[in-house]
Amino acid sequence: MSTLAANKPAYDGQTLDLTGKSGGRAFRNTLASVLITLCFLIALIPLLWILWTVISKGYSLLFDAGWWSESQRGITVRREGGGAYHAVMGTLIMALITALIAVPIAILGAIYLVEYGRGTKAAKVVSFMIDILTGVPSIVAALFIYAVWITVFGFNRVGFAVSLSLVLLMLPVVLRSTEEMLKLVPDELREASYALGVPKWKTILKVVVPTAFGGIITGVMLGLARVMGETAPLLILVGYSKNINLNPFDGFMGALPTMINQDRTELALQPAADRVWAAALTLILLVLLLNVLARLVARFSAVKSK
Repeated sequence: MSTLAANKPAYDGQTLDLTGKSGGRAFRNTLASVLITLCFLIALIPLLWILWTVISKGYSLLFDAGWWSESQRGITVRREGGGAYHAVMGTLIMALITALIAVPIAILGAIYLVEYGRGTKAAKVVSFMIDILTGVPSIVAALFIYAVWITVFGFNRVGFAVSLSLVLLMLPVVLRSTEEMLKLVPDELREASYALGVPKWKTILKVVVPTAFGGIITGVMLGLARVMGETAPLLILVGYSKNINLNPFDGFMGALPTMINQDRTELALQPAADRVWAAALTLILLVLLLNVLARLVARFSAVKSK
């Protein structure tokens, strides 16, 4: 007892400060909050500026029914009229083909890295190659497909070649985001499934992937947003057409980025300028619409806790 009493700190009768906040700490906390808020507002300024510029200059044509149902066939830069139907459909078709190729490969690759290949040399090689693809410029991907598709195999410049180059850009984005979402799934869920005798492949299919489904869909949308506005693959691998062409394996195709590029040199002419801004706003709205649809799918498909 005497030893415990000797080691016990003396109480001097003053009130202990249990809040953990002094004047200096409170000041630093306030200063950090102000700086973070200020940085957020500074980052928000160019975004709002861009949105306001595109919306204010491009909204008028979007209310014209012909913009969504007609092409630019026979329309010159000095002439008003026509629409973006050919470009919208071309953009959606090439994006859809890109997603159909890139998404399954990316999801299966992420499942391998997280569930099967942890610590293996093969997984390290795959991860290293994905890191390299992440930093590849779009023009390099387009030139690679040009060398293989046109130079080696002798095929024509078509929309499908554009999709192949966009796969190289979309694949690392979707794979990395899916990998991180799968890592966030608690190991307890996997272990509980294994304890019930469920095989690993079925655990991944029925437990792991549905749990991370919302994050996977978000990654897919980020990948689509990454590739839908690319211009270099379109300029190199397929020519711009003002006609409606819905066949990605035959002839030139219209797309919103190349439609913008077509009239960008004639911005001094009001009809051309209106089409450029309207096409830019249409592209933004398409990406926004796809994100909203993806969020709805993720919400209604998510695993519900009981």
